[in-house]
Amino acid sequence: MASVIEKDERSFLSGPRARWKEFMYTFRVVQQFLKAFRVFHFIGPSITIFGSARFPEDHPYYILTREVARELAKLGFSTMTGGGPGLMEAANRGAKEAGGLSIGCNIVLPHEQKSNDYLDIYVNIQHFFVRKEILRKYSFAFVVMPGGFGTLDEFFETITLIQTRKMEHFPVVIMGREYHKELIDHIQNMAERGTIKQEDLDLFLFTDDVTEVVKFIHDFAIGSRGLHLRKNYKPIWILGEKKVKAKPDTLQQNDVASL
Repeated sequence: MASVIEKDERSFLSGPRARWKEFMYTFRVVQQFLKAFRVFHFIGPSITIFGSARFPEDHPYYILTREVARELAKLGFSTMTGGGPGLMEAANRGAKEAGGLSIGCNIVLPHEQKSNDYLDIYVNIQHFFVRKEILRKYSFAFVVMPGGFGTLDEFFETITLIQTRKMEHFPVVIMGREYHKELIDHIQNMAERGTIKQEDLDLFLFTDDVTEVVKFIHDFAIGSRGLHLRKNYKPIWILGEKKVKAKPDTLQQNDVASL
């Protein structure tokens, strides 16, 4: 059975639609943005971690993601993911183990994707392009873990926006050197063939060293081009606003010792 989004796409690609249908489509998109803006208004600067939904908790990439998220949360940033299972869960789990705020921007899919159990706050989004913009809007840095089409889409769109100066040059890290070997080779090939500039290779860091990742983002945060926190605005009670705080991890409070 086709979803509302699938019906929208089929209708759109069939040719010009009635104006009221175009208006309602636009309204639904804006509604998703507004919902996310309201829920995430007080979360503060975040680090977004991209990664596959398909790695189990005993996989080395899950363990690595959990570790880097735990260490990054100690810098004081919120941790944001796509909110689903796999490496997204690992990132949210690691953040909560460090007492950090754990956030999810979940995509509604007919299978595979559901919100994980390590989220303090999350929203469900219908459109991928809305979700990607929300993940970028609140993020000071990006960590790309091994993943599939979705993870590469998030990486390339983010790095393109930085390259073209449509967004700030925030830190971008790619972890999983063995997994991303062909990707690294391909990016170097693009530079050699002139489809990107040689200096574009400096837009991101390739590493599997958690300490190096933390230092890279920390140094950027305190540097001259780094983060300047705005005044902490107070919630307005009449609008139903309230401060967002990390909740205690009541699921597996002792599982850090098992790592």
